[in-house]
Amino acid sequence: MIDDDLSVLRMYAALGVRYLTLTHFKNNNWADSSTDQPAHNGLTAFGKDVVRELNRLGVMIDISHVADKTFYDALEVTRAPVIASHSSCRAICDHPRNMSDDMLRALAKNGGVMHINYHIGFLSQEYRDREKAMQREVTVKEDEITRKCGEDEACGTRESERLARRLIAEGKLPEVGWEKIIEHIDHAVKVAGVDHVGLGSDFDGATMPKGMEDASRVPRITEALLRKGYSEKDIEKILGGNTLRVMEQVERVAREMQPGQR
Repeated sequence: MIDDDLSVLRMYAALGVRYLTLTHFKNNNWADSSTDQPAHNGLTAFGKDVVRELNRLGVMIDISHVADKTFYDALEVTRAPVIASHSSCRAICDHPRNMSDDMLRALAKNGGVMHINYHIGFLSQEYRDREKAMQREVTVKEDEITRKCGEDEACGTRESERLARRLIAEGKLPEVGWEKIIEHIDHAVKVAGVDHVGLGSDFDGATMPKGMEDASRVPRITEALLRKGYSEKDIEKILGGNTLRVMEQVERVAREMQPGQR
């Protein structure tokens, strides 16, 4: 989106953009993605310049989708906390898009926040295993979707969700309940601490678990956390307070990086 040009990044910041995800499903010219073959061993020199410029501009660095090495490179360079805008726990579901416990601890040390993704393929190991077992059939159907939708990402997302729902209805893939979200939240809190966990949803780009089909169901998360003994103060942090804290810290770092400031 920045076309390998820091001046474009500055333009986005001036227009109000407040976070940048470093990669999507594929590598770009300066950073490796978690779902592509490594090409840069993490961040290139220009990629590290992007991180520094994001700090200077007061734009949050989002490490969801990046390769593990890219994640650690970003933490080494940044002066501000980073976020994972939509990632879940690899200890529960071993998907490269999820974060390991070591990554969670490093994120907490950085002061950042991991936002739990509700996508069923990131929540449930059973779902992931069954999906991998029928990879040939899924790949054929996904190729059909690609031919149908081309570069229309919204179409691709919509058709992929329909495919998943059909395979679940046919009993080929397991149903995943919304309660798995709570399992991931609870694990992340135990590993990273309650100050470093938030909600990432991914309502606009993923297949939701049963019972969390849209934002009207989010109060179920609050109710479940209360039943587990979480305090109202800690739940408020998870529901958004932690993210607001990171935004404030990112803006403070940006002010400190301005000329004449220490």
